[in-house]
Amino acid sequence: MAISSADTVTATLFYFTPPADGSEPYNYITWDPKWGVKQRNWEKEPHEVQIENLRGKEHTVELDTAGFEYHRRAAAHKTFENDEVVQREYYPESIELVKELTGASRVVPFDHTIRRRTNEPEGEAEDTPDKRKPVPLVHIDQTTQSAIARVHRHLPAEDVPKLLAGRFQIINLWRPISHPAYDWPLALCDYRSVDPAHDLVPTKLKYPDRDGETYSVKFNPGYRWKYLRGMEPDEFVLIKCFDSRDDGKTATFTPHTAFEDPTTPKDAPLRESIELRLLVFYDQGTELGSHDPTHLYDYFGLHVDPCGECYVLWYIFVLAGCIW
Repeated sequence: MAISSADTVTATLFYFTPPADGSEPYNYITWDPKWGVKQRNWEKEPHEVQIENLRGKEHTVELDTAGFEYHRRAAAHKTFENDEVVQREYYPESIELVKELTGASRVVPFDHTIRRRTNEPEGEAEDTPDKRKPVPLVHIDQTTQSAIARVHRHLPAEDVPKLLAGRFQIINLWRPISHPAYDWPLALCDYRSVDPAHDLVPTKLKYPDRDGETYSVKFNPGYRWKYLRGMEPDEFVLIKCFDSRDDGKTATFTPHTAFEDPTTPKDAPLRESIELRLLVFYDQGTELGSHDPTHLYDYFGLHVDPCGECYVLWYIFVLAGCIW
């Protein structure tokens, strides 16, 4: 399989265009033509864009700045064939992984999607929960309203007020399954290139028993698109879908989409991947990046392994009142 080394690719991404009549956009998740309404009342709009390959530059993006970050850590669970086994084996290891990487005090997975692309024509391919197709549409999984609704839906009612009073996030843990994802990889947009007030449109997701909501994304020529060519099964990306910390500096979401990479080798296997969505909660002062001793070393220009003297230095700062 011949692998491209290009730093940037040119590809077509599909964006949202609002309903012409100015009505609230919607999309039926389960739909029947007999209902006499359109499945959705808006259209997709293609635009050709540049997407930078971050292979070898993975460290240049972080969750709280770009809205996503890459890591390498093999999963103990390998098969991803049975939902019950995925929940029993993959969920617990993912909880501990996200806690370790973010400093979260509580992590609650609430669903997962397994995608296995096929070459069947549109409309004929099986699209079941364990064989979803990649989504070729720029979108953000959650709005503020739907993120808060998720907390109410998945956490005990007595815990909700305290959890909503603190910082919480929704994070998507995405990784390939069984082979590298050269086919229809995932493109992610740097949060710092997005204009939330202009670019995002809340869109209803209509389920049989309820309405959900996501952000549709309009085209903006200033977007900075990134991807990691040929992500391997022991690599993963954390994608921020929502963050309650709205301070004007911290990334609060990540537009993303599957796309057809023109550099994909012709003999590359079809994409298989899993995305696990998690509610992520923090006790005050537990986020890594603000209070992690290794970050303090970076801040003060000290390059020592995070061992004993690092933690001594951290506690000195605590006692001196530098940490709060």
